[in-house]
Amino acid sequence: MEIQALPPALQRPFQPPLSLGFPFKPYFLTPTKHAPWHSTNNSFVLYSRFLHAVKFRRSFATVTATTGEAVIDDSDTTNNERGFVNIGYISSVHGIQGEIRVKPATDFPRLRFSTPGRRWLKSKVLGGESVQEVELEEGREHPALKSWILKFRGIDTVEQAKMLIGATLLVTDEDRPELEEGEFYTHDLIGMRVFMKENGKLVGTVVNVFNSGANDLLQIVLDSSFDMLDKSGKSRSAEDASDQLVLVPFVEAIVPDVDMKKREMHITPPKGLLELNLRFDERSKKERRQLEWKERKKFQKHLIAAKKKLIEMEQKHVFHGFQYGEKDQWSLLSDQIVGVNSKLLQEALQSLEQPAKRWKVAELVSAIEAKLINSIQIPEEYFLNGSENKFFRDMQEKGAELMSKGKMAIVFLLNEEERQGSISDSNMIENEAIDTSVLHMFQKVKDRVSVPLILVSSAQKIHSLRNLFRSNNYFAFDSEKVWFLEEEKLPVVSSLPEGQNKYKILMKSPWEILQSPVGSGGLISLFSKHSIVDNLIDMGVEYIEFCCPSERTAGGNSLLFGLINSREAKIGIQISPKITDLEENFDMIFSMDFVKKLTKQSNKLQFDAIPKAHSFVEKVDKEWVTVTSSTPNSYELSCSIHDSLNACSLDKVCIVEVTE
Repeated sequence: MEIQALPPALQRPFQPPLSLGFPFKPYFLTPTKHAPWHSTNNSFVLYSRFLHAVKFRRSFATVTATTGEAVIDDSDTTNNERGFVNIGYISSVHGIQGEIRVKPATDFPRLRFSTPGRRWLKSKVLGGESVQEVELEEGREHPALKSWILKFRGIDTVEQAKMLIGATLLVTDEDRPELEEGEFYTHDLIGMRVFMKENGKLVGTVVNVFNSGANDLLQIVLDSSFDMLDKSGKSRSAEDASDQLVLVPFVEAIVPDVDMKKREMHITPPKGLLELNLRFDERSKKERRQLEWKERKKFQKHLIAAKKKLIEMEQKHVFHGFQYGEKDQWSLLSDQIVGVNSKLLQEALQSLEQPAKRWKVAELVSAIEAKLINSIQIPEEYFLNGSENKFFRDMQEKGAELMSKGKMAIVFLLNEEERQGSISDSNMIENEAIDTSVLHMFQKVKDRVSVPLILVSSAQKIHSLRNLFRSNNYFAFDSEKVWFLEEEKLPVVSSLPEGQNKYKILMKSPWEILQSPVGSGGLISLFSKHSIVDNLIDMGVEYIEFCCPSERTAGGNSLLFGLINSREAKIGIQISPKITDLEENFDMIFSMDFVKKLTKQSNKLQFDAIPKAHSFVEKVDKEWVTVTSSTPNSYELSCSIHDSLNACSLDKVCIVEVTE
């Protein structure tokens, strides 16, 4: 069938209202596998972010599954005889032969985009939706752009192809690939009734599935007939228990039976599992609605403030995506806009125009030779076999004593190790050998129950990391003294200023800001954002160790701690001739008063503009165009915590040099 180009009057993109309230966040899930149950201490693992009571309301035309393929309920449209699966969206035109470029939203891209046959396009038309059939002739992957280039029958010119930009590409629900035994599509699990295996009592209904990294989690809305106990062991009323959500790990030991024909499953949860992640809300429904409304208003207030700040920075193009896409995409853009640390971004861009001194290993060595910095040398074998040197023993014992009194906190920047492919790789939770490495690393820290611990990782790993700690009883650390923080990120900017000192924020898609991790210097911003300093001071902490854990650096450097305390220094650094880049396996200790000073003078930290080649999208003449380059066309803004030396007198710095 040949697609007729829409008349100009129907080409206007749908403009969503920005007063939709609190954004909806979908969870895009791959086909769910019924995994075996893994645990080191027979405990169960749950996300703290979901441990609250939620009222579940089902709506039409909502995305109910994710990174795999999103199933769309079209029950109130003209296509009610079939359901559709979202497999991607058309982002731009490719070439002059009517080809289009598609951003995938499927785990089966080769099947979906290279196999000829029928597909469907869903477009916005005058505020409504239009679904039309198309014929895919051929498709090929463009790995550099993480997209696919497709050719539809009847679309032979650039003008025809332009009419399809922004449309969602669909296949029918019945066209989903067959899964292996023990695997299930998320959409098929949603709506299934859940029963207790031991007595056949109805627990509730599955309303969502989340991926935790270790295994999937079923989100179940409780039935009003299911008896629940509060913290005191008393039964709650049916009104209290009904419509509340609990999470259940989708593992064979807990969910042994899944009957797809009867649309039901049986569970054998450990004692206390359901009660653990269920919180009864003593407030009335009216009070809860008022609280939800306040949260929505609070988010809207933050969104308006963030947009105002970006407009002041002449970054209005970031908002163009609000004119396109679905509700979840507008929500994604809203979250990204609110999440931009505009103050840090301004400081980073300003530092590019006013560069300060950058500290490298050679500069530290030169400062030591010039006797500007106090230092001691220690052979590497000391860390393996110990030493008879009385000075070293005294410093180590002094540091260990202070740590046992809770005088030092440890900060692990785990994502630095992810880039080096070491202990914190993407399979950290699923690989038992990796778990053992992590366990061994944390066991090296002495007096862990007394040491506050801050773990900084990527957003993708933070929940798995939290679960890893819970399942290992926090590795003997005090759970009340452990923080899990998402690493600081900044937008990637164009390498050519739009005007004087004006760098343009680049967009990964119309709804996503292209971002990159700040680096170790971002730890200071995180401390300020989360009020970590005040909390640590209240605990009696006087020093903080910042490190990137490895085989050589595992945290709890009692020798360096004892040295910096004895010499009343502000900064202590351990360096090794094996480390040519200070960002690799860094180990530094700061006094608490110096950290507090840095949080108020973050402009002392210097940023690097690292040239990189990035693909990005931009709006040109009301169309989204993908820009690619084989040469650097953008800057990633990076900062090193070693630049804190610019804010400290060098006579207040001491260094431990590890010699071979």
